[in-house]
Amino acid sequence: MTTAAFSTLPLSAVTLANLDTLGYREMTPIQAQSLPLILKGHDLIAQAKTGSGKTATFGIGLLEPLNPRFFGCQALVLCPTRELADQVAKEIRRLARGHGNIKVLTLCGGVPFGPQVGSLEHGAHIIVGTPGRVQEHLRKGTLVLDGLNTLVLDEADRMLDMGFYDSIAEIIGQTPAKRQTLLFSATYPAGIEQLAKTFMRNPQQVKVEALHDDNQIEQRFYEIDPRQRMDAVLRLLQQVRPQSCVAFCHTRQQCQELEAHLQSHGVSAQSLHGDLEQRERDQVLALFANQSCSVLVATDVAARGLDIAGLEAVINVELSRDPEVHIHRIGRSGRAGEKGLALSLVAPAEANRAQAIEDLQKAPLNWQRLDELVVKNKEPLLPPMVTLCINGGRKEKLRPADILGALTGEAGIPGSQVGKIAIFDFQAFVAVERGIAKQALKRLSDGKIKGRSYKVRTL
Repeated sequence: MTTAAFSTLPLSAVTLANLDTLGYREMTPIQAQSLPLILKGHDLIAQAKTGSGKTATFGIGLLEPLNPRFFGCQALVLCPTRELADQVAKEIRRLARGHGNIKVLTLCGGVPFGPQVGSLEHGAHIIVGTPGRVQEHLRKGTLVLDGLNTLVLDEADRMLDMGFYDSIAEIIGQTPAKRQTLLFSATYPAGIEQLAKTFMRNPQQVKVEALHDDNQIEQRFYEIDPRQRMDAVLRLLQQVRPQSCVAFCHTRQQCQELEAHLQSHGVSAQSLHGDLEQRERDQVLALFANQSCSVLVATDVAARGLDIAGLEAVINVELSRDPEVHIHRIGRSGRAGEKGLALSLVAPAEANRAQAIEDLQKAPLNWQRLDELVVKNKEPLLPPMVTLCINGGRKEKLRPADILGALTGEAGIPGSQVGKIAIFDFQAFVAVERGIAKQALKRLSDGKIKGRSYKVRTL
């Protein structure tokens, strides 16, 4: 498919100049198919996988009709998880540069309610949030949607998977009938159809090819005895030795069992599932994102909305019952032109699931034998970075620059050996290269950050 330039769209000069600054010149397929419809005011159902450029698609669309002088909520984006909401808000803020003082506010659970009320009192043009917390603000009257132009349902299929249908319906019930509704989803389950029929006006449909190029993602399938599933994952990891890998499980229990099995064999692994508290979830995601954990063991719902760059491999510990979910899972590897690897374990009882994937891909699966895998290196699979946890965060007005300065100041640790820094309300994480972890821990424990001493520990 030939690419089209953003300059071919009826966008404001401010938007085009900013897109050019951001390096957005050619549209991705989802942008080329969706933006002309969005800019004409149509409701839209767009089926596209994560990493296809969908956030910029609806971000550009909702910014165009915005009135910077009216400080009421003019666009609402609903997301399944706090992590995705944070990513979406960050991207919209980048796209909004040059549009005047556009305020983007996130409203998610897992963080205190009070400060959000204060922010809403000052007004916001765009709200990005999770259904539960947005619903809570609407019920308390702290959020009003009378002036809404655009409603976006991002990752709509996962919001339905997580049981948010009624919350979404209640939220939509408090929006103007004349709004534009944009629905983005990786798959198209029955619940999406029900949402569209009930709440959308003659929606246009766009579907971007979700299948992956074999040259981009190599897929390998292994038939296994279900009793050897955990050992099979370990063997694959010992053979491939990825620095970053997501292993998809079906249940929380399977996640926890695999995490324990891998850790007992020297593999750095953390599990991510729906029963984790927000603070635990933040910690797991920070460790994985900053390369302090090699394997993230996750359920589909828990991993939804994660945008992890440089993912070397995906392991399907058990095949998904939905072949489109399988395509979505493996699409997390091999992004941005990098080659990806997807390894799938298939017990005899899952043969029909494998057949469904083969039918969808319209190509035979690449079957390989597990017993022919040669594992030359059984040494512990350790990540390149180690994370230090500081018992202070936003509430103490800590900034990344403060932590970096404490590590690198006065002929300390070179900045090149310090990785990502993530700051939360009451704690902060900083990744450092494994070889200097003890030195960095001592430096932060013995020294001061912004003139104050903090407790620091290794995670």
